[in-house]
Amino acid sequence: MSEGSKMWQCQMQSCGYIYNSEKGCKKSKIPKDVPFEELPDDWRCPLCGAGKKMFKPV
Repeated sequence: MSEGSKMWQCQMQSCGYIYNSEKGCKKSKIPKDVPFEELPDDWRCPLCGAGKKMFKPV
């Protein structure tokens, strides 16, 4: 990963789930180090089922 490209977290406002790219998402079988922007467009929050567009950077 380049120095200019920082990993950041995204949080679901309604349930509080935070996607952390350094950890990935075991429930969705997303390996660690996958940036939020590279998650599939149909990826959903593992807790509440909301789509990617509902997440906000933290």
